[in-house]
Amino acid sequence: MKIFAWMAAAVLVCSCGGASKKSEQVTGTEEKIPVVSVAGVSRHDVAHSEVYSSTVLANITNNIAPQTGSRIQKIRVEVGDFVQAGQVLAEMDRVQLDQARLKLVNDSTELVRLRGLYEAGGLSQSDYDAAELGYKVSSASYANLLENTILRAPVSGVVTARNYDRGDMYTMTQPIFTVQQITPVKLLVGISESDYSRVHRGDKVKIEVDALPSRSFQGTINRIYPTVDAASHTFNAEVVVPNGDRALRPGMFARVTVTFDVQNNVMVPDIAVLKLQGSGQRMAYVVDDEGVAHLRILTLGVHIGKEYEVLSGLEAGDRVVVKGQSSLQDGIKVKVGE
Repeated sequence: MKIFAWMAAAVLVCSCGGASKKSEQVTGTEEKIPVVSVAGVSRHDVAHSEVYSSTVLANITNNIAPQTGSRIQKIRVEVGDFVQAGQVLAEMDRVQLDQARLKLVNDSTELVRLRGLYEAGGLSQSDYDAAELGYKVSSASYANLLENTILRAPVSGVVTARNYDRGDMYTMTQPIFTVQQITPVKLLVGISESDYSRVHRGDKVKIEVDALPSRSFQGTINRIYPTVDAASHTFNAEVVVPNGDRALRPGMFARVTVTFDVQNNVMVPDIAVLKLQGSGQRMAYVVDDEGVAHLRILTLGVHIGKEYEVLSGLEAGDRVVVKGQSSLQDGIKVKVGE
């Protein structure tokens, strides 16, 4: 009897052990719900812009030189000097000018004398007209020589070049001075022809230069060139910058940011965007109110900071998965964690 009782107990223990293992196997096959982190998306104003390289240019560049060769008597300014419009820069030899002045004085005196005779009837109309014409020719000749003997700045600006010294003979090979107007300055920006209709006169742009890394400047598109370069397929837009403090100087390398338009679109964290394998499409998972993940195909715009602009595929208020996407499939249940 003892032997049969022991065998029964052994069978009972084995049966219980087998049931326990079977229970563990069933529990192990239960599907685990993925835990994901989500972020809400919303609409923002998004600026569509491009950055172009350019060079700062003087608004006006004047080369100062007389019409004919002569000796330089005086140099009044040096390179780097800021000059005002009309300021004397240099004086040339005055011999011809003095001769022209004497002739003008003589012709003026003669014209006054002949006018009296003409009014008294002692001089013919033709003789008086000839004397008047002679005076006008002398006056124009003197004015021309004065302008080419006393050299003045035509605009306010800075002297950027001096090619002769006092006493040199001006040989007409290069100008005596170069004066550049740098208040304002301008830049020529080469923009892609595809954006021709998006650029308008009066648009504001941002300018940054390597020489002044802590500053940015605002400019205005002043002129749009009417033709497109056939080789580069770009057109030039002229940007004017006031440059009141003269910080910008001709020749500086600049980066010009042109904003074409501003649109109000959905923005999504870039870590939520995935690339669909086998294609160039971008996607993201959206979790609905029931905790189900749905795959959305996205059309992206610009990338700003750590976010993408979304042109289609998402709506404001959607919850996109930003962590745990690797284990997801379209339509599965998920648990939203932190």
